[in-house]
Amino acid sequence: MNDPGSGRLTRRGVIKGAVATGAAGIVAGTASAAPAATEASHTFVIAAPATPQSLDHEYDVSLGTIDAVGALYDNLLEYAKIPDPDAPEARREDIGVHSDKPYNLNLVGKLAEKWEVSTDGTVGRFTLRQGVKSNWGNEFTAEDVKWTWDRKLNLHGLGPFQTGVLNIFHEDQIKVDGRYVVSFHLPKPNPLLLKQMVNLSNPVYDQAKCKQETVDNDWAHKFLENNSAGFGPYEVAQLVRGQQAVYKGRADYYRGKPYMDTVIFKEVPTSATRLSLLQGGSVDIAQFLQPLEYVTLKRARGVAIDAVRASYAVWIELNAKMKPFDNVKVRQAMNYALPREETLKTVFQGLADKQTGCIPAIYPEFTDQFWQYDTDLAKAKALLDEAGFKNGFKSTLSYNAGDPVQEPVAILYQTSLRKIGVDIVLNKVPAATFYDFVTKREQPMIFYRDSPWVPDPGYSTKLYFHSKSYVDYSNYVNPEVDALITAGLETIDAAKRKEIYTKVQEIIMGEAPWGFIAWPRYVLARRADLKGFTYYTSNNLRFQDFYRGA
Repeated sequence: MNDPGSGRLTRRGVIKGAVATGAAGIVAGTASAAPAATEASHTFVIAAPATPQSLDHEYDVSLGTIDAVGALYDNLLEYAKIPDPDAPEARREDIGVHSDKPYNLNLVGKLAEKWEVSTDGTVGRFTLRQGVKSNWGNEFTAEDVKWTWDRKLNLHGLGPFQTGVLNIFHEDQIKVDGRYVVSFHLPKPNPLLLKQMVNLSNPVYDQAKCKQETVDNDWAHKFLENNSAGFGPYEVAQLVRGQQAVYKGRADYYRGKPYMDTVIFKEVPTSATRLSLLQGGSVDIAQFLQPLEYVTLKRARGVAIDAVRASYAVWIELNAKMKPFDNVKVRQAMNYALPREETLKTVFQGLADKQTGCIPAIYPEFTDQFWQYDTDLAKAKALLDEAGFKNGFKSTLSYNAGDPVQEPVAILYQTSLRKIGVDIVLNKVPAATFYDFVTKREQPMIFYRDSPWVPDPGYSTKLYFHSKSYVDYSNYVNPEVDALITAGLETIDAAKRKEIYTKVQEIIMGEAPWGFIAWPRYVLARRADLKGFTYYTSNNLRFQDFYRGA
């Protein structure tokens, strides 16, 4: 795979490598049947931190996996696309509130052609697109939609949350009303009904193929870990974990074969190497570089950078079940001591915004009117005194060794906290075990980076702050907040929802279960001739969006 003349990895070498390691024939001879310029036109190479851990999204949300899901599967609906105001060549989902459109949403049919919600908000009926085939040649019908949601109810991965936010708890709530008509029946009105049909976590599976591959009632889990059974624009050509995944565009895709015929998703663990490959023209995209590396690329020939506002956030979980963070004044003090402006400037290099709320700023009903935590060490010290910690305290802050941002932020924070008498030991956790640390909820303080994929205040706040949520990693419990979140997920009155979630944001910001840090931009580093980047709130690439341009 190396160019013997230069000793470095070249674009032609990358493409040839895909053939040499097992994708020959599937990759349509791109390395041997055409010159390099022709190869490059419809072959798309991505340098990524890792290959997909699993292709079954029910149990895996790793970065490579969500990129795969967006290529292999389709949803019933999607948001219309609009130009991105911060990146002239980029587009993004139109997630705004539109009073002039049905259900106040700018939706476009995907696997569904028509949709309607009953006036009381409890029944959603979808008329499906006919003539759609899976990558196994099976026709798309209402049975596929039902099987997909029945699978969620019967497995114990992401499904229970996805069904739970809709109050779907029984298989008979999803009904096949005809070969191409399916309906969802909810006990109470739910404003997420249509939004959940856009959510990347809810793609539709080919039930006929999955039933063939089901072993020991596993709902085809073993099969779907390494294969796809969907109605999306790509199919799996090769998956060699630790090396690369290769995806092949489907000629029979109902929206037409994607421009990028072949996608080679290379595992390149170090960001410096990904940077070098992009600069040298060997890859089209270098994913997840360090902020300083993006700054370097702004001066590189043939490279373009798109930095857009995103649903991502970086914060510190303040464990509300552990002393001293069970004291709200201590949590508030920890927020006043965070050196945010310095962090945004020196660590994020201006590629992030100050996190001034508990849901993404790009989402409807977000408000920053309850923000109060600009750095103020005197205020932080006074709150510690009021909380009974006049002489400060000692604690531990854990961070991910695999995230280049967290360590410098931790060091800045450690220095700032010393000025108010708080001594924290920094605990560098290996990337492979970091998320175990997060999910066990046994650390007093631990970094976290995540995003709520559905652009809705109810979905966002239930995910992170409802005491029964599986990602309430700060162990935050407030019965009033729980009740308000639930109430907001049971009303379709827009004005009432705004009132409810404004109150939810007020309480959460006052009680500070997080150390609020930053909203990082989603930054795409690409070859300048690669066009079509579209930002999704799921923060993944959709290979089918891309094409070559001048």
